Amino acid sequence: MNIAITSGYVVPVDGDPIDAGTVLIQDGKIVAVGRDVEIPDGVQVVDAEGGWVLPGFVEAHGHLGVHEEADGWAGQDTNEMTDPNGARLRALDAINPGDLGFADALSGGVTTAVIKPGSGNPIGGQTVAVKCWGRTVEEMLVREPVSVKSALGENPKRVYGDQKKLPSTRQGVAAVIRDAFRKAQDYQARRDHAAAEGKPFDRDGTLEILGRVLDGELPWCQHTHRADDIATALRLADEFGYRLIINHGTEGHLIADVLAERQIPVIIGPLFTSRSKVELRNRSLRNPGILARAGVELAITTDHPVVPIHFLVYQATLAVKEGLDRDTALRSITVNPAKIMGLDDRVGSLRPGLDGDVVIWSGDPLDIMSRALRVFVGGREVYVYSDERGEGVVADPYYRES
Repeated sequence: MNIAITSGYVVPVDGDPIDAGTVLIQDGKIVAVGRDVEIPDGVQVVDAEGGWVLPGFVEAHGHLGVHEEADGWAGQDTNEMTDPNGARLRALDAINPGDLGFADALSGGVTTAVIKPGSGNPIGGQTVAVKCWGRTVEEMLVREPVSVKSALGENPKRVYGDQKKLPSTRQGVAAVIRDAFRKAQDYQARRDHAAAEGKPFDRDGTLEILGRVLDGELPWCQHTHRADDIATALRLADEFGYRLIINHGTEGHLIADVLAERQIPVIIGPLFTSRSKVELRNRSLRNPGILARAGVELAITTDHPVVPIHFLVYQATLAVKEGLDRDTALRSITVNPAKIMGLDDRVGSLRPGLDGDVVIWSGDPLDIMSRALRVFVGGREVYVYSDERGEGVVADPYYRES
């Protein structure tokens, strides 16, 4: 798709804002961003005068399409709570592109989402990054797997405690994870020995994925809220040497200096929830600012559908109200989540070479009264706010112009 978005206040995020700037997209990729961009013949011109032009937001941790809205049991595929080690499971295989949440994402300027299994298991499965518009997951796909999801704390101990089986305590949850990695290490040794001997070897999907974590190929996304559970996450990462990403990090601010010193990123949130369990007693909109000021690399998440995904930017806005630096807040829903999840070669900012995922806002997106007016994914317009209808209209992904 070839378009030029002109005359808007362009905010690349990874660079200085450009008044009356242009974003040129050709073949679905950004090829130029600036004030005096030459527009080739035949390129559709979109006038953004009076609006703000930003990259599509990136949701680093959600359950779009696997925890479907308004479908009840039929659309609930978030947790396979029958095996504590679900490393072989893939969120990719459970996504329904028709989930209502994808349209909501576009209305909130979110164009990319990392979709993860839930937190019912100590090891939940593989995560996937998708665009928020398309007919099939294959058309929406950005990258898979992106990471492996794991959970500490209340959720897995409750799930398996109710089943009267391991793990029913924090000791048991950590032991399941530790045992799984030891088995993966043994598996790798046997596999390498068989290869050296030229002998056949029985593959194991669970242990192969854990081996990719051990090799540093895939990061470990650790669901954890309490400070003591975050410390356990650090302890396990030290034992096995994998790349750790803290997900939720509700009490991360209590050990912010430790996380900063070790350069452990935190995907914090959801921030618009009640304190529904013990782990959340210290949940506060002040916490992102505390982490950021300590030097922690930060992304903000809705954990959709825990908080509706189109409220992602509002969480950032209210975090600013409670002390988060404004530029950091904007980065926490664009550049930072893209970098943390290894997607910054595709999305997260407006610069040549990245995907043409661009949103035209009526004003500053951190102003709660601003709205996304037009959303482009790969240079294709997929959402437009209709003044006449008083609502957003999503392009039908099943319709293609001949």
